[in-house]
Amino acid sequence: MADRQRDHSPAVRPSGNAVSAVKLSQQLTTMIDSWAEAHQLTRADAISRLLELALATQLPGIPIPAADGPVAIEREAIKQLDEMLDPALPAEERERRVRRLIEGPPEFSEQRIDLPKHMK
Repeated sequence: MADRQRDHSPAVRPSGNAVSAVKLSQQLTTMIDSWAEAHQLTRADAISRLLELALATQLPGIPIPAADGPVAIEREAIKQLDEMLDPALPAEERERRVRRLIEGPPEFSEQRIDLPKHMK
């Protein structure tokens, strides 16, 4: 058997974006699809946006490409809320408060199609 070198460079679309394959559970795929539908995105675009949002909360200072629609509005709301909160609060408490304000009261979370449903 001949040794072949494998090209490990990422596949790149004509737009210049890398193509990556990810393994997702059925439950996670369903949740992503629900979020994508609520934000009128394809699954691939939804995964990209969700990763951007997650990384922005974990790694402040990383620039995120501008997004149109609800995702951009949510990101701006998070930014504004973060600026309004007391800087002396611990990071976990700041994140909890922002998440609570963005997701809304638990009484209404079952009605939101963009949030995962919690098992009772």
